Amino acid sequence: MFEVLFENDDLLVIDKATNVSVLADRGGEACLWDHLKDTYQTPLLVHRLDKGTSGVMAVALNLSTQSALTRAFMERRVIKLYLARIVGNLDLTGTGTIDLPLRRGRKSRFRVAGQRDAIVRSGDTWTLPEANQGHASLTRCRRVHAAEDNCVILKPLTGRTHQLRVHLSWIGHPIVGDSLYGKPTSPEQVADRLMLHAHKLTLPKFGTFCAPVAAGFEIYRSV
Repeated sequence: MFEVLFENDDLLVIDKATNVSVLADRGGEACLWDHLKDTYQTPLLVHRLDKGTSGVMAVALNLSTQSALTRAFMERRVIKLYLARIVGNLDLTGTGTIDLPLRRGRKSRFRVAGQRDAIVRSGDTWTLPEANQGHASLTRCRRVHAAEDNCVILKPLTGRTHQLRVHLSWIGHPIVGDSLYGKPTSPEQVADRLMLHAHKLTLPKFGTFCAPVAAGFEIYRSV
């Protein structure tokens, strides 16, 4: 369910497995938090990863650490890097910027706050010029290695729910294995997991933590 990457009196950093919910969901399956409470007296939530997302996640072990890290996330002083396999090859000349506001959609989904055909690409930047609603959401992205690889490094500068999954889907490159925002019947989409891995997390005053590259992301060994 998880591996411990770092632990002291203030902070626990883990490598969460894929297909494990952080908190209890409607399915009633055992969740990460139940296991943490069995081992740690006062685990405190700082941020979450989606059920299908694997990788590095921080857990506060006292209120002062939770307060400090919550503030750091809100002030965007935390640096997060994700690895993803996507459908198709993302054509970039350098670092891409996906600047598309998000809003809540139907059935626990999120969507870009506008029409898909209103999204404008200029160079390596995607925007929605006439957006007048939704929450500002910004993602940096770049390819890994050769142009033909469908592998990308993602750096969310905001922390909206499902941000990376929605952004990639709406620019035409959903994450492999994403049955919520992709097309699960497409041969390109089929996978036994969501191919999204939280690889590195930099926390102010604590440092940088790295979750080993997960199975299926072997191309990232040199990242």
